[in-house]
Amino acid sequence: MLTESDSRRELGDFVRAQREKLTPAVAGLTVGTRRRTPGLRREEVAQLCGLSVTWYTWIEQGRDVSVSPTALARLATTLRLARAERAYLFGLAGKRDPDQHDSDAGDVPASLLACVSAIATPAYILDRTWTARGWNAPAQRLFVGWLDATQDRNLLRYIFLAPAARALICDWPERARRVVAEFRAACSAHLNDPALRAVIDGLRLQSPAFAGLWDQHGVVGREGGARTFSHPIDGFLRYEQVTFDLATQPDLKLTVLVDGPTDGPTATG
Repeated sequence: MLTESDSRRELGDFVRAQREKLTPAVAGLTVGTRRRTPGLRREEVAQLCGLSVTWYTWIEQGRDVSVSPTALARLATTLRLARAERAYLFGLAGKRDPDQHDSDAGDVPASLLACVSAIATPAYILDRTWTARGWNAPAQRLFVGWLDATQDRNLLRYIFLAPAARALICDWPERARRVVAEFRAACSAHLNDPALRAVIDGLRLQSPAFAGLWDQHGVVGREGGARTFSHPIDGFLRYEQVTFDLATQPDLKLTVLVDGPTDGPTATG
């Protein structure tokens, strides 16, 4: 695990490497005839992103300086960082990217939806608010009252407000408790996001069960494991849940329910 000192040094090395790869012409600067420094000079990058030369130099040297998210965003733009490079920059700095797109902005790529449709077992995509943005036919059949009609697609509102969810999900109280703890962990970096606040505040008002669990401040990772259901047509069903982060869509998660053992109900929901 990187220490804070290690992260600062890695940040400085990364920024310097990006500076040295960026040519004056790409940055919109006049190319001089005598340049000994590869890429841009520190002074040029500092000027372009609105930092003092001293402050920028300290960043490259890995000194213990605090750089605001806004300044990091200007630096990322100046260095022409791609999505992954920008995320890496903010990760090393321990800051949240202020220009990170909301999860509900734009459509889910058609290629991603095609991949979900090709999966043989139930699979669905959730955005930052845990609203379903895509799913396949097996998921539509499984999740009665959530993905099988035109109702609200938010998973949390389904679990806590839809009577069908309590009938479908085995050991609903335990599963609901864990889902709230998983959601708190997943949204910890975005609790001021208006869309997230609307989901949380609305459920606190509409569901005493959610409000009580939210106030317990439980936090667990979305680690998957056994998921059991009592389906109105197909009877008892058991799956193993696997969740994937999507590299090109950081606010989307793909959940797949893989066929599990069929040796009867368990205590997991």
